[in-house]
Amino acid sequence: MNRLARETSPYLLQHADNPVDWYPWGDEAFARARAEDRPILLSIGYAACHWCHVMEHESFEDAETASLMNERYVNVKVDREERPDVDGVYMDAVVALTGQGGWPMTVFLTPDGEPFFGGTYFPPEPRMGMPAFRDVLGAVADAYASRRGDVTEQAAQLTNAIRRSAELRPSNEPLTSGLLGEAVLVLAGQFDRVHGGFGGAPKFPPASTIEFLLRVHARTGSAQALGMATRTLDAMAEGGIYDQLGGGFHRYSVDAHWLVPHFEKMLYDNALLVPAYLHAWLITREERYREVVEQTLDYLVRELRLPEGGFASAQDADTLGEEGLTYVWTPEELAAVLEPDELELVTTRFGVTDRGNFEGRSILHVARPEVTVPPGVRARLLEARAARPQPLLDDKALAAWNGLALAAFAEAGARLGRDDYVERGRALAGFLRDSMTGADGRLRRTFRAGESKIHGYLEDYANVANGLLELYTATGELPWLEEADRLARLAVSLFHDGDRGGFFFAPADGEQLVARKKELDDNPTPSGNSMLAYVLLRLARVYGDGELERLAVGVFRLSRGLVERAPSAVGHLLCALDLHFSTPREIAFVGSDDPLREAAFDRFSPNTVYAFAAGPDDPSLERVPLLAGKTLVEGRAAAYVCESFACKAPVTEPEALREALA
Repeated sequence: MNRLARETSPYLLQHADNPVDWYPWGDEAFARARAEDRPILLSIGYAACHWCHVMEHESFEDAETASLMNERYVNVKVDREERPDVDGVYMDAVVALTGQGGWPMTVFLTPDGEPFFGGTYFPPEPRMGMPAFRDVLGAVADAYASRRGDVTEQAAQLTNAIRRSAELRPSNEPLTSGLLGEAVLVLAGQFDRVHGGFGGAPKFPPASTIEFLLRVHARTGSAQALGMATRTLDAMAEGGIYDQLGGGFHRYSVDAHWLVPHFEKMLYDNALLVPAYLHAWLITREERYREVVEQTLDYLVRELRLPEGGFASAQDADTLGEEGLTYVWTPEELAAVLEPDELELVTTRFGVTDRGNFEGRSILHVARPEVTVPPGVRARLLEARAARPQPLLDDKALAAWNGLALAAFAEAGARLGRDDYVERGRALAGFLRDSMTGADGRLRRTFRAGESKIHGYLEDYANVANGLLELYTATGELPWLEEADRLARLAVSLFHDGDRGGFFFAPADGEQLVARKKELDDNPTPSGNSMLAYVLLRLARVYGDGELERLAVGVFRLSRGLVERAPSAVGHLLCALDLHFSTPREIAFVGSDDPLREAAFDRFSPNTVYAFAAGPDDPSLERVPLLAGKTLVEGRAAAYVCESFACKAPVTEPEALREALA
């Protein structure tokens, strides 16, 4: 075994038996590279990555290839999910070199960490215009040994390019709500009117873009925005990208019509899609959207929940080395589980054929939506599927992704009246507080096997703070609001760029890589900048703190050009901008009255913030400015609807609150 055997990352542990002399990222590897004047071969991937497994089997498990790597390089393996800062810097270098990125990613560095050559997957033999990996190893090592000047110059140019990309200056152009309307027009031009989604194959679930379109509809009544959102939601839910038996979404569709997925399942995709379907249900009251919400959250609890209360990162695309094996069916496999009449229903609804649509087997998808399959039949099929070999579980918990899951469980619990989801949210928040927060009060990035490590990045703080705000909204419990506020303000102190505005990805006191990046686009989760801007705006409205809003505006000025050029890449930033341009609306509740609160939660009002006091002795009345001066009304629970802290007369009846919010 190599040094990776001492790591906790499932991805790194997958490579612990390789004959490659792998190092984890750290000082030991770079010290050896400097002492022996060797280049570093940096390999980056993640546990659920299909092509990472392929390259491992073809090259890293091959003794001859490993010998060449060990002889001529210091070899470093990185889990991109544990170290997104490292991944982001060197992904920029690969994109600059090749015009595209992806995983597995292979980058060659000087002993000082400066990149000079790289790519993604390299096959063992020349194939489809790609050179053989061993040929690349030999050519790069020869260049480093004999053409050092060229290598040094290339490394300097690449490093300077990465640094320049991190030095974006804020726009002086005005920020107006017209940016949102222009974004809708651009998205309409990219929209696939037949299959939903944006662009062609492959198609990734555009959760944040859908959320933005639903917000536009809520604000303007735009039928166009709602139509793009619901067409995409329907197409995904009916396609093979959605697990028709077990709930939850696979990573992406390899085709344009959402049929054939890349079978890995990621926590973040599902956590982001839950609010999109939930909000579509609030707008349309179509039960199919509620069903997707509940099936997806139930999937997370059933298959990704960890004993400590957090959620695992992902399930692999492969089972026993074959992609999708767990999920696909032949007619014979179905017949072994079902009665003849049940088999006819299943094969008709889910488009099962003798030839199949994936390597001789069928991916279940909704071919005939008018045909209904009883829940008991689905349950028996799911039970039979559970008896098959299962894909690998990447059981590390990441703070950022668990923050997204926290928001999903908390809001769904409040909106759907599901106390069990709210309780899952409480347990998850407790896990983030107790197991993923250090004694110094700072978040840790990753947790596995009882150990939390690596100081959190911007997205960790932003997503967890947002999840805590949603849990506060669902429960009215002050500690969650105050922890969200603490983390957001701590994030400002750790990541803010006082010169140009916005926030760096890594903390100021973190490891100094060859560049310190800012990320503004969704990749594929909301960027830390957009999520923190969103959180700061919400906190500004609860606490009446104009400085928090100013910090959020700094993100918008930095991102303005990207909003105009590529709105599909900044869906969550558009959501934050929508919040910024909206008239501030606050609802303050005093007293405990579930029907009154439910009246506020049964409509999609995305730009409303909430504050809660259980009664006249609640400390929230003094510690939350939005609650100042609010009282019970003749001893009854009351709701105060306010705009910019100017409040209407309090109401005590649910119907009166609905009228006030109309």
